[in-house]
Amino acid sequence: MSSLLCKSFLFMQRKSPCPISHSTTVNTTRARLRGVVFDMDGTLTVPVIDFAAMYKAVLGNDEYRRIKAENPSGIDILHHIERWSPDKQRKAYGIIRDFERQGLDRLRIMPGAVELCEFLDSKKIRRGLITRNVKEAVDLFHLRSGIMFSPALSREFRPCKPDPAPLLHICSTWEFQPNEVMMVGDSLKDDVTCGKLAGAFTCLLDEKGRYSLADFNNVDVEPDFKVSSLSEVHSLLEANFDLMP
Repeated sequence: MSSLLCKSFLFMQRKSPCPISHSTTVNTTRARLRGVVFDMDGTLTVPVIDFAAMYKAVLGNDEYRRIKAENPSGIDILHHIERWSPDKQRKAYGIIRDFERQGLDRLRIMPGAVELCEFLDSKKIRRGLITRNVKEAVDLFHLRSGIMFSPALSREFRPCKPDPAPLLHICSTWEFQPNEVMMVGDSLKDDVTCGKLAGAFTCLLDEKGRYSLADFNNVDVEPDFKVSSLSEVHSLLEANFDLMP
């Protein structure tokens, strides 16, 4: 096991460094933060894909209801269809790509994203991106936002979130330890789990208040921070971390 992976494994065994909090919380001891890694859909971009409709189109109504009942924290459609035959997989990925292409036509940058990135740049904090969407969507996001994230990993990088591999890859590329990085995303199942398994700090973006304490009971992790908008992340970082390049 690599030293980076070993250190991240040891870090993930420790209790979360601070409870779920809002950006007004101030901690007496500040951890060093050198990089922030973002999810894309629903975090850096306004959510436009009807995931329930996409899952139903891929799985069928009856199978969708069955799997949803067995997975209250959310369906991992990419992991699910990996078990299918090659022909069935191709059809499933075709349906998913159709939904994603429709989403590209309506792509909009999340309010506060540009300002947050400018703040990170002013502090010389690195910015990365991990998405389960395709590279085409990442390229379009870079073009429309005028902001570049590096590394920017799409689902062509395997394994996908919630596996910690993409986040550990970014930490290795930056030559940072995972506990010097924060993962920000709108999915408890994918983004927060990925961050926690890697040993990073985590921030859950919950714009519409769809997550409650009951949701945290359905998974083995909970975020270190929870915000309702990207604009809150700015003050959260300043209040809780030593921001050091």
